Amino acid sequence: MATSDFDIAICGAGPVGLVLALLLVKRGALAARIALIDAKSLEKVNKDPRSIALSYGSRQILEEVGAWPLAAAAIHQIHVSRRGHFGRTMIDRDEYGVPALGYVTRYGAIVTALAAAATKAGITTLRPAHVTSSTENDAAVELRFADGNTLTAQILAQAEGGVFSDQSVKPTYRDYEQTAIIAHVTASAPIAYRAFERFTEEGPLALLPQDGGYALVWCARPATASRLYALPDNEFLKALEQAFGTRLGRFTSITPRATYPLGLNAHAVTSARTVAIGNAAQTLHPVAGQGLNLGFRDAAVLARLLAQETTPEMLSRFADARKADRRITISLTDAMARIFASAPDGALSQTALGFSLALVDAFGPAKRLLTEQLMFGRRQ
Repeated sequence: MATSDFDIAICGAGPVGLVLALLLVKRGALAARIALIDAKSLEKVNKDPRSIALSYGSRQILEEVGAWPLAAAAIHQIHVSRRGHFGRTMIDRDEYGVPALGYVTRYGAIVTALAAAATKAGITTLRPAHVTSSTENDAAVELRFADGNTLTAQILAQAEGGVFSDQSVKPTYRDYEQTAIIAHVTASAPIAYRAFERFTEEGPLALLPQDGGYALVWCARPATASRLYALPDNEFLKALEQAFGTRLGRFTSITPRATYPLGLNAHAVTSARTVAIGNAAQTLHPVAGQGLNLGFRDAAVLARLLAQETTPEMLSRFADARKADRRITISLTDAMARIFASAPDGALSQTALGFSLALVDAFGPAKRLLTEQLMFGRRQ
């Protein structure tokens, strides 16, 4: 790979980086002047089986860049409740005039569709390519690769990964700890198109409709998560039923489980010619499934601005434009996680959440504000 010059280099060819590149072309940027760089091969990424929750607003973005339809399960209703307490909220698509509130798909499926669109658009993609360092001056950013080659760009967009995907990386902000257990489960009485967010004493438990069953994300304090992870399948399913209840009948099967440490990293490092978006800017707790959706909204705003000019001024305008949406989304997810991660079981703050769910369900304007934030974020 010879030394090349680009207007925009994007480190991280995952969903957010790919969406940024495609939206830039849609907004008039030259595909040949955009470089997508990723350390992983496309074959490896395409096999990633993780379940991902997409908001309806994210579907609109994927439609715009030619990466929809893709294999995804629609969510028509979201049932939010508090285990053992009064209060619940039911959000239904029919109240908002949309075909679905959101969708559940696989990480690999999203990348496959977006990568195909990027190839069709003629965007330069370098993978696997390992960036070892970046050096910034008044005119450009120089990237150095593990093989000794270099690349220069007027703007560098960092869209690669999140701090919790690499446990050797310490987040800049994490004063509570939780662990997520993820798997796919089946139940004896599934409810079509309905997702569940169930708050237990230690954290949220989400069941998202997918492949005839449910993608499970069960968040708990680390010691509890370790104990649950070690259980035989039949005992784990019994514990799941005890925590969730019997709305879906009995849980009948489960795939091999995996665990991930959770927390919050929301202090993006930027400079005059470098900007962070998506998980590189903020890694969120998975409650309400907002991480990727917030990243797509980052990409949409950044593409609109950089398509006008690839200058530090546009990065400054981007930071200002994204403040409100980032603040609201981060505060919402962090508050819900913190109540259960750090408060004693049965604390007043936990009980208050149950009552707030009932109030939101009864008060239409509040429910609409919450739902529109989850579907579309704060629009610019």
